[in-house]
Amino acid sequence: MLDIYAGATALEKIQSQGLSPSLFDTILGASGGPKWFVLAGLDRAIIPEFFASTSHQINVIGSSAGAFRAACMAQAKPRDAIDRLAHFYSHTVYGTKPTPKDITQSVIDIMDSMMGDNGIDEILHNPRVKPHFIVARAKGLNKYESKWAQIPGLALSAAMNYCSRSLLKYTFDRVVFSTSSIKIDCPYNLPTEYQTLNKDNLIQALTASGSIPAIMEGVENIIGAPKGMYRDGGVVDYHFDIKCKHHQHDDNLILYPHFYAQPSPGWFDKSIKSRVPHVRNYDNVVMLVPSARFVDSLPYQKIPDRTDFETMDASTRITYWTQVLKQTNQLGDAFLEMASDPNISQRIKPFVFS
Repeated sequence: MLDIYAGATALEKIQSQGLSPSLFDTILGASGGPKWFVLAGLDRAIIPEFFASTSHQINVIGSSAGAFRAACMAQAKPRDAIDRLAHFYSHTVYGTKPTPKDITQSVIDIMDSMMGDNGIDEILHNPRVKPHFIVARAKGLNKYESKWAQIPGLALSAAMNYCSRSLLKYTFDRVVFSTSSIKIDCPYNLPTEYQTLNKDNLIQALTASGSIPAIMEGVENIIGAPKGMYRDGGVVDYHFDIKCKHHQHDDNLILYPHFYAQPSPGWFDKSIKSRVPHVRNYDNVVMLVPSARFVDSLPYQKIPDRTDFETMDASTRITYWTQVLKQTNQLGDAFLEMASDPNISQRIKPFVFS
């Protein structure tokens, strides 16, 4: 039902200490839109239950949908926040031809609903769970709203990225909005800036992190950050190929619930099969992945994705997504059961991309 992968250092620690929550101080959340629904059951269990017996600081780093999840985990009642996000996201309905403005407004509405009554204050003042939202600041043609500029800009970005991921720095910068300090080491030397989340810019930064180029409007001039056009953080960090450091022990482990066993570093790397993360960046990572058997048990034998908006009518899609959100609780239960297994190391697999 649930596959667990781990890097060499992570596996060594688990062999000696078990899958203890005290080993982890970071959670990763990848981009992927509605793909996240298959992980909702894990998210419902991780902070409220897996980490319930610990009190140390937990950093949650996310881009796009992963940033939305980080915002949920940093609220006072993370499970309730996850449920709000899942409900309002899954029940989104658009007209026949939604404009970028329509889609952007729907995301803003989802963010507002996800926050509940006091979500923003809870996130900003959470003494333990510290969120970090990854956003991409656009350069060149990518900074304009017109599709006549964006499409050629994205094509140029994709071409440069195909030649070398390090060339992405000429079209996008990485910007991290956080409630605490963090340092990202990038093997491609992509520029990274750090900004502080506050009451005025939190919804802006969160919306920007999920603002898909050419589909949604970008967020211009986020309050407190350098002027510019901010877009989907997945453009730079889709599934991650980075090292994260903060003021805790650098040898602590990273927990990474993910929908695939093979991560793609950036948005433009999805179709480049040879572009896989550096093994060293996953040395201390433990990845939780729905098994092929579990995916086969879902309606339509697949994980939800954004194309469902186009291929299904609203009623069919909502019924399908709601069923997935219900079934995924099995993954949360499976993870908690596996975490208590003294022989858990024997059930862990090496990363397939290594």
